[in-house]
Amino acid sequence: MTVHAMAAAQAAEEGWHAPGVADFWQPLIGDGNWAITRPAIVFALTAIILGIVLVAATRKLKLVPGKGQFLLESGYDFIRNGIGRDVIGSKEFLKFVPLLFTMFTLILVNNLVGVIPPVQFPTMSRIGFPIALMLVVYVSYHAVAVRRKGGLGYLKSLMPPGVPGWISPLVYVLELATYFVTRPFTLALRLFANMFAGHMLILVLVLGGEYLLLHTDGLLPVTGVVAFVFSIVMMFFELLIQVLQAYVFTLLTATYLADAVSNEH
Repeated sequence: MTVHAMAAAQAAEEGWHAPGVADFWQPLIGDGNWAITRPAIVFALTAIILGIVLVAATRKLKLVPGKGQFLLESGYDFIRNGIGRDVIGSKEFLKFVPLLFTMFTLILVNNLVGVIPPVQFPTMSRIGFPIALMLVVYVSYHAVAVRRKGGLGYLKSLMPPGVPGWISPLVYVLELATYFVTRPFTLALRLFANMFAGHMLILVLVLGGEYLLLHTDGLLPVTGVVAFVFSIVMMFFELLIQVLQAYVFTLLTATYLADAVSNEH
């Protein structure tokens, strides 16, 4: 259900009913935990379309790139050099570029469809999708660290150098929690919370503005117009947040991988 469809449904009801978490659960086939939902279909379609576009764009590369190839190469160079090489280092970064580029493009496209009709639903506002991406990153940086340092060596490397002996047990427990709990939790939660909160705010402005404009008297319809105008402003602001969140997720992924291949803590 798009924002406009929800506004129409809201108009058919009496009184004002604020949007809630239930509006983000939109099963299309089946019900319960195994239902095929609208965000699941959107995510699958964006992944397929993105794959087709990337394959088609790279199949016949030209020495003098056209607009499409130039745009693709600019994005790739930004991830490769601006994040991969700068964060991980020139010796180790290249093998991680496919993961970083995939994460960035997949998150960015799924975020952008959250404000583009007729979808207007950010898939990352469903916590399962950020968790799935987080698990890929989580397994990757731990696997890289164990392969590089060995299992015991990796666990030993979690202790920062120079910590006094009397406080080292507490510091080590905190480091374990950081690497195995806090990092993955915040990585997924940050993306989910920003996408959920931004779309919820737009919903409140659009549905509230529609109700004030069409179902109230006096000067209240004027506030409905203000709400609509502000919702448009927020959509442009949301576009900025969506790009930023894709960048932050990819940057943190590169940071964790850099830590995994580093010989220091």
